[in-house]
Amino acid sequence: MNATLRRRFEMAVRVRDFLRAHPIDGAAEGAALADLEALIERADTLASQQRAGVVASRAATEQRLKVRGALHADLLRYLAGVGIVAARENAELGAQFRLPELRSSHQAFLTMVHGMLEKATAVKDLLVKRGMSATLLDDLAAAVAEYEKTLEATRAAHRDHVGAGGDLREVAAQISEQVKLLDGLVHYRFGKNAELMTAWAAVKNVLGPFRHAQPQDSAGGTAPQNGVGSPQAGGTAPSQDGVSSPQGGGGTAPQGSGSEAPATVAPGQNVIAPAA
Repeated sequence: MNATLRRRFEMAVRVRDFLRAHPIDGAAEGAALADLEALIERADTLASQQRAGVVASRAATEQRLKVRGALHADLLRYLAGVGIVAARENAELGAQFRLPELRSSHQAFLTMVHGMLEKATAVKDLLVKRGMSATLLDDLAAAVAEYEKTLEATRAAHRDHVGAGGDLREVAAQISEQVKLLDGLVHYRFGKNAELMTAWAAVKNVLGPFRHAQPQDSAGGTAPQNGVGSPQAGGTAPSQDGVSSPQGGGGTAPQGSGSEAPATVAPGQNVIAPAA
C-alpha cells in the first residue's frame, strides 16, 4: 500500500472513532456510519491480502534460488560429467549435457534442463553403464517440478498483490465519497459547536502530498528559477546608494534631477561646452 492510500485509510479510522465518540441520532445517520465501517473493514482485508502476496512472492523467490542452486551445483553437474564420459561412445552426448548458464532466464533454464532430462531418459542405460546413479533422473525430475512450482507461486502472489492494489484504490475512492457525506452531516448537527468543529476539521484532514523544499545556492538563499531574480538575466542590480543600475544592457540609466544625461563622444570628436 502506498503512502497516499495509507493516509486516507488512517483518516477514515479517525472519522469513524470521532463519530463513535460523538454519536448522532437517526437511522440515516447510523446507516452512513455503518457504510464507512464496512469500507474500512474491506480495506483492512485487502491490505492483508496485499501483504500476503508480497510475503508469498518473497518466499517463492528464496525457495526457487535454493532449488536452482541445487540443480546446477549437484544434479546437472553430475549429469554433465556422466555425459562427457559417455561421449566416448556417442559424441553428441557431450553437447547434449552442457551446464546451463547461471544467469539465464527462468524459461531458458527450464528449456535446457527439460532437454537434458529428455535426452538422458532416452539413453539412460548407456549413462548408467558409464556411472550415472539409477535414481538421478528421478531426483532431477522432482527438482524441476519443484522449481516450476515456485514460479507458479510467484505468479499467483503477483496476481493477489496487483488485484488487491486495484481494489484498494476503488475502496479509497468510496471512502472519500462517504466522508464527504458525513462531513455534511456533522456540519448539519454540530455546526454551532466551534470546539467540536475544530476537532472535526483535524480528524478529516488528510496529510500530504508533501512538496520538496526549493534548492538553495551556496550562500544559503533560494536559487533563482528561470532567470527570475538573477542580475545576469537583464534585471537590475542595486548599487551602493540603493539606486538600481542597469545590467546586461536591459535597464535604463538613472537620470539626474532636471539635468540631461551626458552624451557619448567618439574618439577625435570635438566637444562643445554648453553655454552658461
